[in-house]
Amino acid sequence: VKELVDNFMLIFRALLSNSLFPELQSAIGVGSAFEGWSPHEDVIYCVLVPMKPPRWHSFHLELCNAGAMQARNFCIRVEQECTCMREQLVGDMLCFLHHPEEELRRNQNTSLLRTLCTGSYLDVHKTARWFHQLVKAAWAALPQVTNCRLKMMPFNRSCKFQVTQADQKRLIIEIMSGVQQGDSDIFVTSQSTEAIFTPSTVWTESCAVAEVKFFSHMTRQAPSDTSHLKCLQLYSRILVGTGFSDYTFKTVVMHLLTTIPLSSWSRREFVMRLQDIMCYLRSCLEEKRLDHFFFGNENVPKEIILPPAFQTAKPLNLFQRLAQDPDMHAKALHEFNELQDR
Repeated sequence: VKELVDNFMLIFRALLSNSLFPELQSAIGVGSAFEGWSPHEDVIYCVLVPMKPPRWHSFHLELCNAGAMQARNFCIRVEQECTCMREQLVGDMLCFLHHPEEELRRNQNTSLLRTLCTGSYLDVHKTARWFHQLVKAAWAALPQVTNCRLKMMPFNRSCKFQVTQADQKRLIIEIMSGVQQGDSDIFVTSQSTEAIFTPSTVWTESCAVAEVKFFSHMTRQAPSDTSHLKCLQLYSRILVGTGFSDYTFKTVVMHLLTTIPLSSWSRREFVMRLQDIMCYLRSCLEEKRLDHFFFGNENVPKEIILPPAFQTAKPLNLFQRLAQDPDMHAKALHEFNELQDR
């Protein structure tokens, strides 16, 4: 998958050279498949493609909601920069900002604002359609085209496609786009939200890159027989049909990996660590509190770069709904007991 996506990126950059579309950075594999614990056979390989503004443009992140930090949404405002000085000195172009009509007519097919924006804001759906078109245009030039088949899938907030290899093995790949927050490992992305309706100019704050970086860091530090990924894989399989999410267990395991020595996650202690995970979750359910791993947590490895707002934030409760809804809390405790039986 990494080789295929890297080839796509090379061709994307060739197709977009000298255009005024976003500059595409190297793709980053995120999610359980790249963290090493995917429980499913038909896994979706999710990659994030960071975007930087093209020449003479800038991106500005604007917070859309003032709600809980774990659900923060942003709009990405696109601004044109003044190039009057270049116009006077070089004379090879008109200033976008002060001669917009003439310049846009010259560049109507390669204009970021005309193609990927709604008003002055980057549009998630238009960006997904753009990636959809790029994948189709680039496929014929890929080395894999001789022994693989491409099938484009319906898109909404991200671009999805299926590649069938000669041995009939299928790979489903999802391309998300995003903008980095400063120089941190936190991005504003096209990732789907839990909301029933999300406006097309709204982008979701995501810790996916920080999470895959965390598991990579732990794998490098841990002995070769460490079983923390097997713990996650097992629990993800038995979670089916319950109200618990993979993310809840991933958060629990991340907390335990920074409090229980990595040498204690060996295969011979596998059952003990499974019990530790359940004990930690039970305690969180009883207290109606599970802290988000990256907010106000001093145990986050220094290799992971967080925005200042994350570092100084108060611990964030992922079980806030359980604290507010007694019926939901009772149901969660009941499902926990069923999970323990499994």
